[in-house]
Amino acid sequence: MSQTVRAGEIAPAMHTRVTEMLGIRYPIVQGGMMWVGRAELASAVSNAGGLGILTALTQPTPEALLQEIERCRGMTTEPFGVNLTILPSATPPPYEAYLDAIIHSGIKILETAGNNPKEFIAKAKKAGITIIHKCTAVRHALSSERNGVDIVSIDGFECAGHPGEDDVGGLILIPAAARKLKIPVLASGGIGDGRGLAAALALGAEGVNMGTRFCATLEAPIHNNVKQMMVNKTERDTNIIFRTLHNSGRVLKNEISDEVVATENRTGGCEFKDIHHLVKGARGREALESGTVDDGLVWGGQVVGLIDDIPSCEELLQRMVNDCRERLNVALSAFK
Repeated sequence: MSQTVRAGEIAPAMHTRVTEMLGIRYPIVQGGMMWVGRAELASAVSNAGGLGILTALTQPTPEALLQEIERCRGMTTEPFGVNLTILPSATPPPYEAYLDAIIHSGIKILETAGNNPKEFIAKAKKAGITIIHKCTAVRHALSSERNGVDIVSIDGFECAGHPGEDDVGGLILIPAAARKLKIPVLASGGIGDGRGLAAALALGAEGVNMGTRFCATLEAPIHNNVKQMMVNKTERDTNIIFRTLHNSGRVLKNEISDEVVATENRTGGCEFKDIHHLVKGARGREALESGTVDDGLVWGGQVVGLIDDIPSCEELLQRMVNDCRERLNVALSAFK
């Protein structure tokens, strides 16, 4: 830990089970994000030494996903993965067809979230795919380990998206998972800088998973107004929506999410049909692409309170790794 990195130098590679299993330089994974996990971002993260992730369901069909995978391969020679989030729905997308496309493409890293059917795990493992599964509770992580996943990404309450219903923050959830699981743990939720990476390692994780922080990078394929919104927000500027529907989700505060919360809290209660017009995915996608940040949900975590700029992915990862080394060196100096 005593090695000094001079300005402009590439930070030395880090070595954990996560870097070894994924074939990456730094144990920093870009989480799959709807409408954001495209080739531009995934390739930039991978080229910077982390693991970029394409989001399968951002693509309208399995065939379109195959094309996006090939587009990403044209932008990087480094490893990248694909996210497939499986959620209950009245009209579910053809999940198995997307999985078949991932397998057919030769992708070797799959990030899953939501339900994780045993048969899907078996099918992916038979194809030699390494599976990262996102969980919000230790009990779910242990179940995933028994079902054969290779790495668990444990999401603390600070995270964007769906943090579960237990409301356990990362400071407790990360070490609770690390001490009970035999497979490697990625810390997710609230990570956005080198301090967070150092803390995650100290808590027993072997890497980190970031979503919101990667949205505020030059390569993220969303409107600059959205990126600037993240720079301007503080850690207090998120809303928990769908709480009364027992499907809690963390989004950034804006006119739409404030209206959703108000509707849920009104006298007489709320049904999903009462807010569907506000939260539908197409509306959120339009907000991300047009920059009309008050016209749709913008998913983001409390880590916005740590976002002060919009760097390239390369700059962000180099800064994180160097700051992580500095933080850990400072911590170790207390024992001298």
